[in-house]
Amino acid sequence: EVQLVESGGGLVQTGGSLKLACAASGFIFNEYAIAWFRQAPGKERQAVSCISSDGGIAQYADFVKGRFTISTDNDKNTAYLQMNNLEPEDTAVYYCAAKGYPGASMRAAAYNQWGEGTQITVSQ
Repeated sequence: EVQLVESGGGLVQTGGSLKLACAASGFIFNEYAIAWFRQAPGKERQAVSCISSDGGIAQYADFVKGRFTISTDNDKNTAYLQMNNLEPEDTAVYYCAAKGYPGASMRAAAYNQWGEGTQITVSQ
């Protein structure tokens, strides 16, 4: 069974940091590209960052460039999203997603495996 399980969410003050993890199982992790998306209440889902299966290419949404870093650890079958200098506007449920092709993509429709999400709340 394919599973993606996010962890690391929580409540943090403005300017703080969190590191999300996405533990994958049920598929060959290093053959899949990974992405992080987020959705705030009443808003559409946004792509945050993605990374190719070999980790060589990473992309970021403009609103997180310079603050967030995506990475993967193939030995642990886990993807990460390091989030620094968090802002209240970053408050959302964050989802990781995987697709069985190596190229990085910021398009949600490209991904066929999704986690349940983890809540990030950034207070003023």
